[in-house]
Amino acid sequence: MQKEMSLEALLNWRYTTKSFDENKKISAEDEEQLKNLLRMSASSINSQPWHFVIAKTDAGKERMAKGTAGFFSFNAAKVKQASHVILFCAKTDIDHGYLEQVTEKEDTDGRFANSDLKAQNLGAKKLFTDIHRFDLKDAQHWMEKQVYLNLGSFLLGAASLGIDAVPMEGIDMKALDEEFGLREQGYTALVMVGLGYRAQDDFNAALPKSRLCEGTLFDIV
Repeated sequence: MQKEMSLEALLNWRYTTKSFDENKKISAEDEEQLKNLLRMSASSINSQPWHFVIAKTDAGKERMAKGTAGFFSFNAAKVKQASHVILFCAKTDIDHGYLEQVTEKEDTDGRFANSDLKAQNLGAKKLFTDIHRFDLKDAQHWMEKQVYLNLGSFLLGAASLGIDAVPMEGIDMKALDEEFGLREQGYTALVMVGLGYRAQDDFNAALPKSRLCEGTLFDIV
């Protein structure tokens, strides 16, 4: 695939890859681009409540495949055949200390013209986060939403690099939490993405895309 194409062509080229060519590997240059996609994703109040485990060695993918044992064995080949596998993880708590850490990084990066604007921004972060923690009581779900925002842009960004992907929720999240010591670090596994290049015999590559028609999706006012 050409790395420059129209958005429409890109959307039609991308699909959920069911089988990867084990002999094709993602280059170091493209690996850096993928990491940039993960880092630069949008998130509410720039909270960035995520962490990523990247497996690219055979040993690393074997560890990742522990999340596809038993009931989830239908996803094992997608992990082992892929060039890279990324485990998307969400924070398990978001407190004021973390928000202060994020704000300090923003200040270092030059986002605030003065200390008053910095204080106002931090105050807004704390206020909005506390709404989710104490009033709506959905802080965990809210953080997971941010991870899925990241996932959506990541899939399209990977396609723009000519890299195929398969997102997988059919994984043993507890097993992966334990394998990578995620809960001790304040994170939990959420979704896994296999990356690489489609195999010639991947049945899903030849199937037409199917989406609901515009008339059922849009109200233009």
